[in-house]
Amino acid sequence: MKLWLSKSSKVPLHEQLTTQLVLGIVSADLAPGEHLPSTNQLARRFQIHPNTVRAAYRHLVKTGWLEWRRGSGFYVCDFKKDAKVSPGLELDHLISTFFRLARDKGYSLEEIQTRIVRWFSVQPPDHILVIEPEPELREILTIEIGKQNIKRVDGISLEECSKPEKFLGAFCVALYDSAKAVKAVLPAGISCLFLHSRSISKNLQNQIKPGPDTLITVVSRWPSFLTWSHTTLVAVGIDSESILLRDARNKSWERGLTPRDFIITDSLLAGRFPKNFKPHVFPIISDESLQELRTQFQT
Repeated sequence: MKLWLSKSSKVPLHEQLTTQLVLGIVSADLAPGEHLPSTNQLARRFQIHPNTVRAAYRHLVKTGWLEWRRGSGFYVCDFKKDAKVSPGLELDHLISTFFRLARDKGYSLEEIQTRIVRWFSVQPPDHILVIEPEPELREILTIEIGKQNIKRVDGISLEECSKPEKFLGAFCVALYDSAKAVKAVLPAGISCLFLHSRSISKNLQNQIKPGPDTLITVVSRWPSFLTWSHTTLVAVGIDSESILLRDARNKSWERGLTPRDFIITDSLLAGRFPKNFKPHVFPIISDESLQELRTQFQT
């Protein structure tokens, strides 16, 4: 099997080597039981450090592609035809088959790459990507969006927006509060749907109003949620002295709480209370924005 390593590529050399060896195995260019060149042989051939080759070989042994025989070296594992194929292996096999067929028909790598890029550009998104600077709020937004029958929702920080691969197959969303910061870091050609926050009146709809002497406990891992909820409650006439704020980032945040307490929390933390607790949830994203998200993502 021919191997090709590019020292100018952004992909680390050991990853280039492991990928090519896996493709060689799934495409039958490397036969079951075949003895691979020693680490020193490959290192000399490509003028790289033997540890680079050794790291690639050991990774493939760990993941089940190769086996190491003491005093003899590395060999391709013998996969049975009726063995169960993992999704990753199946996809590698499909990709390898596609490349082999395309090259056999005379298409150059440049032609193949150009067409693949074009096909990638017209594929519909397969997941939602939440862009939010604050990690605690990012978790909350991810949970709220995931409840809209959307199978996959990921989240990234502003710093991670510098990695173009993060946006592959993604439909990007962020809160309007972060619109300026998000627009400043989005790669060229990437659009983003900005979501409105839920209003105070909407959050209080269908909620049980606490009695005048009721002690209210607001719990969240996101500090701004505590402040925002406090302001909301005071705005509707609840005495500030009747509101306790608990930062759930502290290990002892649950201490003293009982199922009888009047608890307000966010969408993320609501799922972490015992089943006999019935906390009141204040969602962040407005119903209108969630409806717009469902409409745009599904189209």
